[in-house]
Order: sequence, then structure tokens, then C-alpha cells
Amino acid sequence: MWRRVWALILKELLAVLNDRKSRIVIVGVPLMQLLIFPYASTFEVTAIRMAVFNEDTGTASHDLIAAFASASSFQVTGHVASEEAVRETVEAGRADIILRIGESFSADLARGRMAPVQVIVDGRNSNTALITLNYVRSITRDFSLPPASVNLEMPPVERSLYNPNLLSLWFILPGLVGILVLVVTLSVTAFSVAREKEVGTFEQLLVTPLHKHEIAIGKTVPGLIVGFVESLVFIAVTVWFYGVPMAGSLALLLAGVVVFILSVVGVGLAISTLAQTQQQALFGGFFFIVPSVVLSGFATPIFNMPEWIQTLTYLNPLRYFIVISRGVFLKDLPADAVAAQIWPMAVIALATLLAAALLVRRRLY
Repeated sequence: MWRRVWALILKELLAVLNDRKSRIVIVGVPLMQLLIFPYASTFEVTAIRMAVFNEDTGTASHDLIAAFASASSFQVTGHVASEEAVRETVEAGRADIILRIGESFSADLARGRMAPVQVIVDGRNSNTALITLNYVRSITRDFSLPPASVNLEMPPVERSLYNPNLLSLWFILPGLVGILVLVVTLSVTAFSVAREKEVGTFEQLLVTPLHKHEIAIGKTVPGLIVGFVESLVFIAVTVWFYGVPMAGSLALLLAGVVVFILSVVGVGLAISTLAQTQQQALFGGFFFIVPSVVLSGFATPIFNMPEWIQTLTYLNPLRYFIVISRGVFLKDLPADAVAAQIWPMAVIALATLLAAALLVRRRLY
């Protein structure tokens, strides 16, 4: 039995590795994404273009403008001279923010009065607008503080747990490892049966001595092997190339990887069995990957989603793996907490693998 199964596994691996297009999809594309996405997918807002509408002639207004210009997140790109120019600048997208300083700003500050300023933010990107407003509040608050409150003998020290420097890479990369493993594993398994149907070798399985459960195993293991090897590469690049520390146990992370891959293999094999062509398998994989990423909590916290959508996320194995990956990388997630995320993935894996086995049996017999 095991000799027949191993022959099928070897045949599947050779079919993937000998195909140039498959090698590009499995090796080239994920590595390219791993090298590009961490820099492109960032939650930090930098190089905010700011235009200034200064109606004040005093020195305080110039000091405020200088405070913004010296901040690393802002770039003063120009000045406007009228309200019409303000609207035109924002609508044309030449500035992300307009700082309007009233004509009595310096005089009010000199008399100890409130000296408000107006900030006009392009709200078409709501997330960027909110972050920009927080930056503006921080700069204006520091500008309005009296000198005595700045020169404190013991200034407050801020420190963030698990990510002291608040680096986006540390947050993005552990989640990206799960997404790339999902893409690679699903690509291998979604094409396995569909490829044989398309080239005409699917019928040959009917005359082989392989039993239905042996065929299911032979189609499952290659995806597990490829996904596991790719995950080791992704983890190594994350730690040694990007410098993301692994605070927890590598063994716990790899245990989560194995169960996560098994849950994805079942979905991919079911898609491959239902598809008649590789193009249909490609579309089926795409329609599974996109909702999985959106509902995983990778970019949007799950607790911010509507309750009925939060319920749907319990069916998504990527949701659990991202918790494991980020927890092991950043905060040394204990074994019991990892187990609490593994067992739902194990249930999903069992259900998807049984469904895939039944579909394979129906197609073969």
C-alpha cells in the first residue's frame, strides 16, 4: 500500500516541480510577494503633503509652520492665498492637508488667549485622514505647551509591549507568512486533479491498483510537503532578512503550520475535484483566498466587524493561524494558548479532508 501511495506522491511532486509555470507560482511569486509586500503594506503614514494658508503676519505662525516642516511625517509643499485656492488644492489632490492660520493667531498667543487654527484634511482615505489628524494634534499640543512644562526634570518614558519601536514590519510579516502559505498550498492542491482531467490522465487512475483512500492520501501529502517547506523558507526570511524576532517556540509555530496546511489542503482538493479545467480551479482558489484574507484579521481587527461577519470568521482557518503566528513571533504565546487556536483548525481540517475524500470517491467511482 505505502509503496503505491509513495509512487503517487512522487508523481504529484514531479508534476509540480517539472512544470515551469507551477514552479513560478509556487516559488517565484510568493518570494517576490514576501520581498515587496512588507514595504508596500504599511500602516505608517509618512510624507504627508501639507499646504499652508497663513493669514497672520506674526512670528508665532511661522514658528508653527516650522514645527510641521521639521516633523518627519509632513512635507510643506506650498502656500495658498485664498479660500477658493484651498478648495481647488484639495480637490486636485495637490495636498493631503491644509493648515489655515487666522490673522490674529500671533496676537492672541501674545495676550494669552486661545489661538485656534483650522486643519482641512482630504477625507477620501479615512484611515490616512484619522492618522494625519492624530499627528496634527500631537504637534499643536507640543507647540502650545509652555516652556516650563517641556523642560521637565524627569520626562515621561513611553514603551510599547511586544513591539517597542512600533514597526509595521513586525506586525505585517507574521500574518503575511500565513497568507503566503495559504496561497502556495491551495495552488498545489487546487490544480492536482484538475490538471489530470485537462491532460487526460484522470481516467488512468480508474485502472490503477490504488484504492480511493490511497488516492486521497496521495493527493493530500504533496500539498502538505510543499506548503511546509515553503513555510520554513518564509519564516527564515522573516527572521533573518527582515530581523523580526521570534519570541516564542518554533515548534509550536510549526505545529500550527501543519494543522493549518491540512485544513487548506482539504479545501484545495475539493476545489480541484469539482473543477473540470485548471482555469476553473484557479478561479475557485481565488474565490476562497480573497474572503479568507479579508476575514482573517490580517489588516482589519475582527472585533471591529459586524457580529454576523465575526461569526463567519470562525470557519476561516487563516483567522486562527494569524493569531498563532503573531503570538509566537511577538509575545511568546504559551502552549495552551496555541492549542486553543489549533483545535478549531483541526476540526476544519478534518471536515474539509473528509469532504474532499468523498468528492474524490464520487468522481472516481
